[in-house]
Amino acid sequence: MQFLKCICNFAAKTDSMMSENLTGEAHRPGRIEVVCGSMFSGKTEELIRRMRRAKFARQRVEIFKPSIDVRYSEEDVVSHDQTHIPSTPLDSSASILLLSTDIDVVGIDEAQFFDMGLIDVCNELANRGVRVIVAGLDMDFKGVPFGPMPGLCAIADDVTKVHAICVRCGNLAYVSHRKVSDSRRVLLGETSEYEPLCRECYQKALQEDNEKPTSQP
Repeated sequence: MQFLKCICNFAAKTDSMMSENLTGEAHRPGRIEVVCGSMFSGKTEELIRRMRRAKFARQRVEIFKPSIDVRYSEEDVVSHDQTHIPSTPLDSSASILLLSTDIDVVGIDEAQFFDMGLIDVCNELANRGVRVIVAGLDMDFKGVPFGPMPGLCAIADDVTKVHAICVRCGNLAYVSHRKVSDSRRVLLGETSEYEPLCRECYQKALQEDNEKPTSQP
């Protein structure tokens, strides 16, 4: 009898905790959350996880991504492990404001590819009471802060830095090293074009790149 009472009490506490958890999820104030890191670090997976959690809490959600990102899908946000969620591709950050009416949670993937106006857009949404979740590369392949990401990290209520694993030594990765010879800042690619490296291995890779013979015309 005592055992059954313990089981019932445990179940009641579990239900209460789940209810409080979802209630808290559904009543979060306007805020900006940034998930940043190198390629292959799980940024998009974390964005999708948070958006699905908000949707489970019966919130009105909308996800946006830059229209140039068509690596896996023209419309869905897709992670490297093929986890996906429907999204709306956009050419301009200003369109996010127009499409976020009556939305509780806004998700933005690959934010580094958006224009600098994204900073003001996210600020305005948060000031309206919208929860904004942004995922993007904090640095480009040269280790330079990328697009609006530094500004977003500065105004964010919460910043989560996620890490891939350095493919050369197994330490936490620092940056995405470009393996192909291409000087364009924006070059969509995967493991054939990029590799996550720690700071030490990245410096060695840069030295190796400089020592490679240049092709003659």
